[in-house]
Formats: sequence, structure tokens, C-alpha cells
Amino acid sequence: MDSCIHEIVLLLRKVGGFDEELKHPICMHGKHYRPPEDIDGEGGYKELLNIINDPNHVAYDEILSWAKKDTGGRKFDTEYFYKAEINRKLAKINF
Repeated sequence: MDSCIHEIVLLLRKVGGFDEELKHPICMHGKHYRPPEDIDGEGGYKELLNIINDPNHVAYDEILSWAKKDTGGRKFDTEYFYKAEINRKLAKINF
């Protein structure tokens, strides 16, 4: 079984004063989209990348269609990062 490693770097810094009203973390910056769920590890993700980077691949349309289940209907794009979407999800976390 392949292992899949995701690097998450957290930078904590004080910007101005502490906000007593804020009860959840916020994202200040980020890049790249995560691999789809059920990708079958690192090998599966590498295979997905090979396929979506070759529009002539026989499985291109099928794989992009499959990956849309994880993107809310958007075309899967490894470079996609939408800070507002991340912050909406983080706002649901209460500490």
C-alpha cells in the first residue's frame, strides 16, 4: 500500500491585538489543491496527474469526471486554492 504525505505548514503570528470574538482559525495564505478522496495512495495520485496532464489519454474524460466529486463540480486542478472557501470551512470549527 502506498503512503500519501501531505505537508501542512502553520504559521502563527500576532497581527494587531487578540480578537476575543474570533473562535476559529483563519487561513492567511495557501497553494495547491489536495488529492481527491479514494485516490489509492501516492501511486494513484501520480497516475491521476499523468492522465489529466495528457488530454489525449484514453481515460482523460473519465478521470476528470470522477475527480469532480471532490471539487464541487469544478474541473480538478492541482493549482486551485481558494482562500475564502477554506475560511468558510474553518469558520465551522469552534475551539
